[in-house]
Amino acid sequence: MKTCWIALYVLAGTCAAQTATERSIPARTIPTPATVSPELQKAIAPAWQGSTAAPKLTNEEWKARAKQFEDGGTQMVEGMKKKFSVTVTEQKIGGVRVYDVKPDTIAEANRRRLLVHVHGGAYVFSGGEAAASEAVLMAHHGQIEVISVDYRMPPDFPFPAALDDSLAVWKEVVKSHDPKNVGLFGTSAGGGLTLATVIKLKELKAPLPGALMAGTPWADLTKTGDTYYTNEFVDNVLGSNDGFLDSAARLYAGTHDLKEPLLSPIYGDLSGFPPTILISGTRDLFLSNTVRVHQKLLQSGNRAELLVFEGESHAQYEIAVDAPESGAAFREVAQFFDRNLGK
Repeated sequence: MKTCWIALYVLAGTCAAQTATERSIPARTIPTPATVSPELQKAIAPAWQGSTAAPKLTNEEWKARAKQFEDGGTQMVEGMKKKFSVTVTEQKIGGVRVYDVKPDTIAEANRRRLLVHVHGGAYVFSGGEAAASEAVLMAHHGQIEVISVDYRMPPDFPFPAALDDSLAVWKEVVKSHDPKNVGLFGTSAGGGLTLATVIKLKELKAPLPGALMAGTPWADLTKTGDTYYTNEFVDNVLGSNDGFLDSAARLYAGTHDLKEPLLSPIYGDLSGFPPTILISGTRDLFLSNTVRVHQKLLQSGNRAELLVFEGESHAQYEIAVDAPESGAAFREVAQFFDRNLGK
């Protein structure tokens, strides 16, 4: 008889088939965790309202939807600037539009430091001043200046435009700053772009950042990884890879293979990376993306830390800004940069 775990005998009285490749589970109700703050519970509780049907949008319709996101995000940033006591100034660096985000108080240790930020939004949304929302949180909680890159996006500018813009800003920034004193970070698509930027900098033999934060990175555009399935519909931010996410990935990739390392960095060479902190949540559709990157960084001989928040769906640490867990996340990242950036 095949060897089984005792628990399987107790629960099922028999061994599970050893060759099974998939498993069906009964429908279930998932309670909102009582182990998080009341503010975060409010963000976790609602069900996902999206669709798994692929959106059939013309290029003009993609642009119109992006404009709606930009307008809403810009309005949100206006409120955040007051709430978190930061200034946001539009500039051009390396020919690319950026937003220079400065807190009222910059920590003494950060006087010669700078962070470069690349925003999320599935590579198609959150342009304009909306790009700077996460940078506002990082500047406030970290007491550090942040340059947020408003990179070009599809449908007019598919891959590699976003990467080219990230590189252009980085190359210009390090002309006036010691790269060891500069960190690079982003969440979701911004997390994937952070990783892709470093892969490309390595190829170019250009100076690398002193440290990185890749928040719940979209490191694999191909729906590969356990939590694309186990957290489907559990994540109330992304919901499912099917539908909008897959369409956005293909719009961004254009004619390129989704597994190209500069599109899906998990397939790239991650050796020689700067120290990196990664963030995810237990309900995050991209938890497997985050875990896989963490493991590959470690296996490639790098220093990497993984921070996983209880109950959080995709990027809720930057969405539920009033929850104490949001401040805790950015303070953890700030402490990581403080430990790893030069002074």
